[in-house]
Amino acid sequence: MLQPLKIFDNKTELIEYISSLKANDATVGFVPTMGALHQGHLSLVNFGLVDNDFVVVSIFVNPTQFNNAEDLEKYPRTLGRDVKFLQTVSDERIIVYAPSVDDIYEGKTVSERFTFDGLEHEMEGAFRPGHFDGVGTIVKRLLEIVKPEQAYFGEKDFQQLQIVKKMVELHEISTKIVGCAIYRAEDGLAMSSRNERLKPDYREAAPFIHKILKSAKEKFGTKSAKKVTEWVESQFKKHKLLELEYFLISDIKTLKPVKRKSTKKEYRAFIAVYADDIRLIDNIALN
Repeated sequence: MLQPLKIFDNKTELIEYISSLKANDATVGFVPTMGALHQGHLSLVNFGLVDNDFVVVSIFVNPTQFNNAEDLEKYPRTLGRDVKFLQTVSDERIIVYAPSVDDIYEGKTVSERFTFDGLEHEMEGAFRPGHFDGVGTIVKRLLEIVKPEQAYFGEKDFQQLQIVKKMVELHEISTKIVGCAIYRAEDGLAMSSRNERLKPDYREAAPFIHKILKSAKEKFGTKSAKKVTEWVESQFKKHKLLELEYFLISDIKTLKPVKRKSTKKEYRAFIAVYADDIRLIDNIALN
């Protein structure tokens, strides 16, 4: 008999419940989130429900991946709303894990130190020191608790996706990591919990980011990475509201910026932009 949506706030009870499901040959998928759920998160949950009997959704604002204390404090915490949102998808096959910091870190809220074969030094790693140690720490702990067959991550955080894949490989964790396409609003803006904090004029301006990425993809067909980058930088210099932090064209395997194009490699364009004090990231496959 299927039960209504279950919510756990401690790992011991969650582990016992998942064990009882697996004892009946159920498969379990996993979607880790920091809450403030939106349609992008629901798209990951739906991917998980197609592949698995049950999906665990963790809702936990992880302190070790914020290098800005103010950003951590401002991060929205909307558990009640998030649970209702998940119930619109399934009331019986979703399990929520909403732990306290103590339940995860047991009084030691510090990151493990990781190496991800250099992936951690590129892009976001260069601008957010220690961020990926925090990501690696929480994802590793959550995978060890849930032990899912598959875990689902959005390609909006493409670098994070590659780092999690590398961590699973290096630590010999049996979970398969599944990357899922970026979920966008109708105007092209990549879905993010931060979008809710955008002031109206900045929200109206933000789809410019995706528009520029699409144009960059088109130009990359005939122009060098250097020329495309210069063009993108020039477009943002003219923009009255949005401030470019970085635009990079990188090899998807190493995440290192391309120096010279090769037909044997796959590339992606990555961008980080400030809309007032809100930092937005996005990316697009180029070939």
